[in-house]
Amino acid sequence: MLNTGRLAGKVLYISGASRGIGLEFAKKAAKDGAKVAIAAKTAEPHPKLPGTIYTAAKEIEALGGTALPLIVDVRSEADIQKSVEDTVRQLGGIDIVINNASAISLTGTQETPMKTYDLMHSINTRGTYLVSKCALPYLKESASKGRNPHILNNSPPLSMRPIWFKNHVAYTMAKYGMSMCVLGMAEEFKEAGIAVNAIWPKTAIMTAAMVMMGGGDGISSQCRTPEIMADAAYVILTKHSREFTGNFCVDEHILREVGVKDFSQYLAPGATEDSLMPDFFLDEFLEAQGGEEKAEEIVAKAEKPAAKKAAAAAPAAAPAAAPAAGGGGQIAQVFDDISKVLSEDLVKKTNAVYSFKVTDEGTDWFLDLKNGAGSCGQGASPAAVDASFKMSSANFGKMFAGKLKPTAAFMTGRLKIEGNMGKAMKLEKLMGQMQKRGYHTVGNSKL
Repeated sequence: MLNTGRLAGKVLYISGASRGIGLEFAKKAAKDGAKVAIAAKTAEPHPKLPGTIYTAAKEIEALGGTALPLIVDVRSEADIQKSVEDTVRQLGGIDIVINNASAISLTGTQETPMKTYDLMHSINTRGTYLVSKCALPYLKESASKGRNPHILNNSPPLSMRPIWFKNHVAYTMAKYGMSMCVLGMAEEFKEAGIAVNAIWPKTAIMTAAMVMMGGGDGISSQCRTPEIMADAAYVILTKHSREFTGNFCVDEHILREVGVKDFSQYLAPGATEDSLMPDFFLDEFLEAQGGEEKAEEIVAKAEKPAAKKAAAAAPAAAPAAAPAAGGGGQIAQVFDDISKVLSEDLVKKTNAVYSFKVTDEGTDWFLDLKNGAGSCGQGASPAAVDASFKMSSANFGKMFAGKLKPTAAFMTGRLKIEGNMGKAMKLEKLMGQMQKRGYHTVGNSKL
């Protein structure tokens, strides 16, 4: 989407802008000639994630913007206050605040250390509140000068559906805290003419952090690029602040409202419209499929296109031998298939140990992709487990057959994950390798 020049000369303060979505927000504004304060912790290169506040500043300036890199820990009131004052002194004020900094841990109550709980709440909820509070006097000054001030939080629409809480209540509370700031501050600052809105993606967004959590570049086939969030944010930030406030916007929806029809421009490498993974917290995902009471149907709609194509192309086969009672034979076949793709290279890339509880059978299985050339089998894992999965035998077979996306199953409550969520997501890599080699576990057969 083309820029209109309406952010020319505006001063933006963006938390978490050294990489990813935050950096894309900044780059979009820079194309108009905006001034951007990059408030983030990363002053030195991260071992796994690209980008620092200084590399971000170079990108912003290369696009025609003015950049002010600021080392900021959003948990520190002193850091925030100083960075806001530095922004005003060096850039001439603050017209727009984007609260983008966030921490995530998709873990259950027992699996969430209080240190992690405190981190998420300190960055997400408290950080958003604190940045907005410290910038408020300057946003009011911007309003008095008719400069159309905005606060924009990267946070989801508020929903009280239990499905968004049950698997990661600590993260949901922290993220919803950012959204509650929108709800309250939009009303509080309305008379002053300061808009407060939220933006949230309809689908997963491809960033370096997503690659790290998801276990590799393969996750891109389920994502859109950060540019869709930047374009949607641009639409919001160029609306009149006295007329557009208190809204929980979804990127695709806001772009459709201004006439964008071709969303293929936002597809990440390898992605198609059918392969995109819906993001968390969107009731429309549930409602479009008949509600959370139809979670199984929702999960089924997330079948991978490759698996559908292979199933449609497969010749009719003779009926397979009946599996052992309870599906145990099918699950044993899954692990037999897995054993055929184990290798030291796969172990090196994955570096994780998984355990599986098949709920309707009461059986336990393990997959060691951390030690030696890997191993798997029935029973408890002899090595310490990084991530544990609980699911029915039917969903187990679908997941390893490539018909079921673990993320969609997790979102809809059909799959319970405990432990390290980042390493849990790496399991999709193994499934991809099995599909490439032609293994298919449904019906205990190979394609």
